[in-house]
Amino acid sequence: MSTVKKEFNFTEQHFNHVRDIVTEHSGIVLTDGKRDMVYSRLVRRLRKLGLDNFDDYCKLLENHDHEEFTHFSNAITTNLTSFFRENHHFEMMSETVLPDIMQKNKASKKIRVWSAGCSTGMETYSIAMVLKEVIPDDWDVKILATDLDTNVIETASNGIYKYDSVTGVTDERMARWFMRGNGANEDKVKVSKQLRELVTFNQLNLLNPFPFKGAFDIIFCRNVIIYFDKDTQKVLFDKFANIQENEAYIFIGHSETLYNVTDRYKLLQKTVYKKII
Repeated sequence: MSTVKKEFNFTEQHFNHVRDIVTEHSGIVLTDGKRDMVYSRLVRRLRKLGLDNFDDYCKLLENHDHEEFTHFSNAITTNLTSFFRENHHFEMMSETVLPDIMQKNKASKKIRVWSAGCSTGMETYSIAMVLKEVIPDDWDVKILATDLDTNVIETASNGIYKYDSVTGVTDERMARWFMRGNGANEDKVKVSKQLRELVTFNQLNLLNPFPFKGAFDIIFCRNVIIYFDKDTQKVLFDKFANIQENEAYIFIGHSETLYNVTDRYKLLQKTVYKKII
C-alpha cells in the first residue's frame, strides 16, 4: 500500500520517515497497521500549521523544531486509561504488597511509588487512593507520575475529569476522594487535595537517562512496553531494576510479559513481579 489517498498525499516514504523518528526518540515501534492512525493524527498538525504537504512537515521535524516536536510526540502517543483498570493489581497492592513494604520499611516509615506512563492520571490517582486507605498518616508517602505526552501531564496535574469518565470507582470512594462541580461544571469532578498532594507529575521520555536515583518500592509500568521492541524492553527493565532495591515490586500490563526480557525480576502472579537481582 504505497499511498493513502486522502486530503494530503501520505506515501510509504512519509510513513517510514515518521516511524523512524518515533522509534529513535521514544522507542515506540509503529507497525504497518498504524499507518492510518498516524495520518489522521498528523494531518491535524498540517492544518494547524498551514502546511500543504507531508514533505514540508517532515522537514520541520528534521530541523528539530522543539515546539513542534512536542506536538508531534503528543499526537502520536496513545493514551487509553481508566480508574482502577486491571483492578486485581490494586487489590494485590492493598492486601499483600503494601503490608509487606510497611513491614520492611517500618524504621523509615517511607514509601515511594512511580507511575511510569501515567497518561491522564487515572492510574496514578487510583494508586493514591489505595495508599491513603492502607498507609497510616504518619508515613512519608510520595508518588512520581511521568509520561511522554505533555498534554496528558497537564490534565493529570489538574485532576479534573468528566463525571461520566470516572468509571470503576465505588460510591464510597467517589464520596471520599472526589468533589462534584456546581452549575456549569456539574458534569465534572475534581480529585481531592489529599490525593493531589501525594503526586508529582513530570514529563519524561523513558529512553532518556532517569533524572533520579530511586529507590522505588513500587513501579507501575503498564501497557507501555507493548510499543517497544525486545531490545528496548531489556534496556528499560535493567534501568528500572537499577533504581529498585531487592524485593521491590513492579506491575506491568495484562498483555505484557518479562519472559526473555530480564532475569532481575521474578513472577509473583500474572503481570506482578518482584526484584531479585
